[in-house]
Amino acid sequence: MITVRARGDRGRAKTGWLDSRHTFSFGHYQDPTQMGFRALRVINEDRVIPGAGFPPHGHENMEIISYVLDGALEHKDTTGTNAVIRPGEVQRMSAGTGIRHSEFNHSKEERVHFLQIWILPEKDGLPPGYEQRAFPAAAGKGKFQLVASRDGRAGSVTVHQDVDLYRALLDDGQSLCFDLRAGRYGWVQVARGQIQLNGKEMWEGDGAALSAEPKIEITAESEAEILLFNLA
Repeated sequence: MITVRARGDRGRAKTGWLDSRHTFSFGHYQDPTQMGFRALRVINEDRVIPGAGFPPHGHENMEIISYVLDGALEHKDTTGTNAVIRPGEVQRMSAGTGIRHSEFNHSKEERVHFLQIWILPEKDGLPPGYEQRAFPAAAGKGKFQLVASRDGRAGSVTVHQDVDLYRALLDDGQSLCFDLRAGRYGWVQVARGQIQLNGKEMWEGDGAALSAEPKIEITAESEAEILLFNLA
């Protein structure tokens, strides 16, 4: 079964410096039918004006992934980390027992566009942590490239949950297949472009939950960037 979460149905938070679209309930947008999918709890698509951002604030017991599409995101946290995340890089922050952090647009001239992803950890009370890795575009062209996993294999960042996160960069007309094992679930997020997912049309910003779908087939109908979550 495939259930599409259309981009136009997402929640929205818009201020003078932030334009954010919420796939699942978040902040002032609350919908009891949209509380996440399996361990995937948040997918926010954020656009932040130059020099602005989220001031220091706290989190606990959450795995937070930042995936930058355009621009540069500056991160600081109470573990002492000070980093800049750019397109092709993936950041994982484990909030664990408690962490405070800020996220700002690193540029004074260009907007930053990124996905903020929250995953429920396999257990509470983990120590806070941070990890960031680069995934060159050439290595992700035309295939599913693992960027986050429970065991950190293949150079992916480590997530404290039974989830594999893949990204794929596709040219117009290119197709990919993924076999979803029995008992596993999938979520496909279209970060850019337009695709067909098992024959269903999807556009940038759309997401889809997959259950009892042993084979996932994606065909790009334009240049496209896809995230695929393989979930327990």
